[in-house]
Amino acid sequence: MPLNSHVLKGRYEIQKHLGKRPGQQTLLAQDQQTEDLVVIKLLTFGGELEWGTFKLFEREAKTLKELEHPAIPRYLDYFDIETNFGKGFALVQSYIDASSLEEHIKAGRTFSEIELKQIAKAVLEILIYLHSLHPPIIHRDIKPGNILLTDRSGNNVGQVYLVDFGSVQAAVSEGGTRTVVGTYGYMPPEQFGGRAVPGSDLYGLGTSIIYLASGQHPAELPQKDLRIDFENYVNLSPTFIGWLQWITEPSLERRLKSATEALEALESQRTQKKAALVASKPADSRVVLKKENERLEIYIPTKGFSLDLLPTIVFATIWNGFLVNWYSHAISSWSSFGWFMAFFAIGHLGVGIWLIIQILFTLLGKTRLSVDKKKISLRYQLFGLSYYRPRPAARQTIIKLERTKTSYVKVSRGGTKKVKPQIKIWAGTKKFSIGGGGLLAEIELDWLAHELSEWLELPISREK
Repeated sequence: MPLNSHVLKGRYEIQKHLGKRPGQQTLLAQDQQTEDLVVIKLLTFGGELEWGTFKLFEREAKTLKELEHPAIPRYLDYFDIETNFGKGFALVQSYIDASSLEEHIKAGRTFSEIELKQIAKAVLEILIYLHSLHPPIIHRDIKPGNILLTDRSGNNVGQVYLVDFGSVQAAVSEGGTRTVVGTYGYMPPEQFGGRAVPGSDLYGLGTSIIYLASGQHPAELPQKDLRIDFENYVNLSPTFIGWLQWITEPSLERRLKSATEALEALESQRTQKKAALVASKPADSRVVLKKENERLEIYIPTKGFSLDLLPTIVFATIWNGFLVNWYSHAISSWSSFGWFMAFFAIGHLGVGIWLIIQILFTLLGKTRLSVDKKKISLRYQLFGLSYYRPRPAARQTIIKLERTKTSYVKVSRGGTKKVKPQIKIWAGTKKFSIGGGGLLAEIELDWLAHELSEWLELPISREK
């Protein structure tokens, strides 16, 4: 049968070509018996075809025939054909109407952290099935081009499928396989040596998620000690970053061992135990953090007296001293000034009281940030009294978590003002800020930003 025939085996009518590589073609066809669309992979013998490619093609057909999973293409048929170049073989499998993750990215689609976790979980569930077979089936080519995704459905990222089992291998021993197959950038180091184990597929999944989060091919990102240095190129929570670091460990001994373990770690937000990667409360911090009944509360005491407060105390003393002295002499003549003098005095007195409150709050007050299932609030407390600033906001309006650093902003007359680091939580247009004015040390800000990121399930935005 000539390769350009419109119908193969008298049954499969070719609709269009989907792809081509040396010795192989992928076609979209319609099964005239069932009227379903199918995918046909053709292997044709010629000068470009290597024996190893034929072995992989046969293995893919055999593997697909044994697999039964809703997120994996179904084996439908396998037959030999006569082509213009001689004998060939055709593998027919079910057609999945979905684009690959690589195609989604190239089309401009972006993914939130929640969606990335949904994709990771879906792929892990497929890998759990494959790796639990006897012997375990190792895909060996997990990459964005081999993961298909349908359009969004409600709050779900879409249905995930794993395709192209042309590199698949059954793990025949503890030593793993010995054929170098895979895609550069998504292959773990052990695969370059011809070895593949279940943990090798985890590495491919991790690098695929890094690609979706960064928009860059893993091979284009910097490396340090064979480890992909992707952290500054993604906008993800510390725990999710830690999980990705864990499954992309270049060392098999340090990498997560199984898809089941990786899924459990992802769902429980457990990360690799690396003290340097996870911020913790400093031993001498006076900040109190409480988590209970789906409520997180942070109590920040004031830092007490410091030289930064001295100018305010001096100004308040001079201001209020002037008011007492001036109005004590003028009180006898208030009747001649009437209401104008009274209004003027109330304005001066208000400034004086405000200065005193600022000093007292700095010395004795407390800041309380609270986040529960319904709302976020920031309250300032002094002597049992409290006020909100800004007004509380609904939790679902929280859109951004920022950890700023020391900066300098321009002020009037060409000068600059030093702005100390702080944490900002944006709920719509409302900004809830804590730790400003040097109230918290850098290490305390890192710790609280980490805790808030995990609680809110938001990445930490940092100034570049």
